[in-house]
Amino acid sequence: MKLILIGIQGSGKSTQGNMLSEQLKIPYLSSGHIFREMAKEKTTWGRYVKETLNAGFLIPDEKTVPIIEDYLSKSEYKSGYILDGFPRTTGQAEAFKNGVDHVIYLKVSDKEALWRLSGRIEEGVREDNTLQAIRKRIQIFHDITKPVLEYYRSKNRLVEVNGEQSIEEVNTAILARIKE
Repeated sequence: MKLILIGIQGSGKSTQGNMLSEQLKIPYLSSGHIFREMAKEKTTWGRYVKETLNAGFLIPDEKTVPIIEDYLSKSEYKSGYILDGFPRTTGQAEAFKNGVDHVIYLKVSDKEALWRLSGRIEEGVREDNTLQAIRKRIQIFHDITKPVLEYYRSKNRLVEVNGEQSIEEVNTAILARIKE
C-alpha cells in the first residue's frame, strides 16, 4: 500500500505515520527528515537546504521530486510506503510517478497547529521551529499545498480525517477509511 500524509505542520503526520507503519508493516518516510539530514552536510547544497528550511521556505519542485523518487526506489519501499510531507505543490503531485493508493489529509485548524507546536518551540527540538518559520510554513500550506488536496480529490485518492481528535481516534478513522 502506498500512502501519503498531508496536513499543516503540527497536524500529527509523523505520529500517525509511525503508528501506521507498525500497523501496516510498511516503512514511513518523512521528506522533512530527508531534507534536515541533507542540511547537516557541509556542502553548498547542504547550506542551501539549511538556509531554505530555516527561513520556512520549500525546496524547489525540480530538486524535490527526484530526491523523493530516488529514496522510494530503494528496496525497502518496493512493497509500499507511508510518505509524509510530499508532495507539497501541485507540480510535485503531477510530476510524481511512483503512484499512490490514498492521500490522507489530517485536517487541523491553524490555531490548533500553533498550540501544538508552541511546546516544540520551547523545547528547541528543531532549528527551523521558530514562530516566524512556523507561521511561514502554515501560510505556504494554505497558499501552495491546499491545491494538492484538490488534485488528489479529483483523482479519487483523497481521504479527509479530522486531525483534532485524540491520536487513537485519528488512527482508527484512517484505518477505517483506507480499508473501505
